[in-house]
Amino acid sequence: MRASSLVLLLIVYGAGLARVWRSAGYGRGIRRSQAVAFACGWIAMAVALSPPIDELSDVWLFAHMVQHELLMVIAAPLVAAGAPLIALLWAVPGGFRRRALDAVRRAPITSAWALLTAPSAVFVLHAIALWVWHVPALYDYAVDHEAVHAVQHLCFFSTAALFWWGIAHGRYGRHGYGAAVVYVFATAVHGGVLGALLTLSPRVWYAPYLTAKPSGLTPLEDQQLAGLLMWVPAGVVMAGIGLVLFAAWLRESDRRTRYKPAPPLHRTPS
Repeated sequence: MRASSLVLLLIVYGAGLARVWRSAGYGRGIRRSQAVAFACGWIAMAVALSPPIDELSDVWLFAHMVQHELLMVIAAPLVAAGAPLIALLWAVPGGFRRRALDAVRRAPITSAWALLTAPSAVFVLHAIALWVWHVPALYDYAVDHEAVHAVQHLCFFSTAALFWWGIAHGRYGRHGYGAAVVYVFATAVHGGVLGALLTLSPRVWYAPYLTAKPSGLTPLEDQQLAGLLMWVPAGVVMAGIGLVLFAAWLRESDRRTRYKPAPPLHRTPS
């Protein structure tokens, strides 16, 4: 089912991209860099949900963590950067597309969407999804029930994609690069705290991973490695993105200051 969903996603995006470029011209409507970003994000999703990693994640918590970080830290920002909503709209028939656009342009829907995708809202939604799904009782239930496990992955990916889309919406972000920097670093901090708690805990949190391992790591060492993956590599990626946004913020501030028109000179009466 996961494979068919991924294939369907790729087909829909490809169809929408082809129609946009056929109508607007190659590289317009959806830029080539956006199409490449989506393709890279789709590959990251395919790797995360591939049978080898999926089978390892049933035995090793660190493999499960690799899945989650690929979905949230790699695939989500790349897919969000790929203009998926534009491709989706152009993938459907023209009549339906026009009706959909007319519907979403109405005040109640635009207001609700603006509220949902505000940087503070997407930050909170993603933080809730991350922390709630790592509660041991809920995490154990997801590992033992495939349908719930799929919902867990969907929550991680969708809230992360909404987070990245929300902070980057518009030319300079919804509230500018400054807000993006704050929310990215805040997400890196609370995600790192969760990873540190997993790493430093003296006991195993999740019952499905208490079973003896085929070889190598003990269950506690497996959890420590999983926590380190969330704490260090994921934190480094988030911090790197935050630094890129911070540099862009400085460049934009410098550009606005440099080209700010001077106030008109007032002549003193003679």
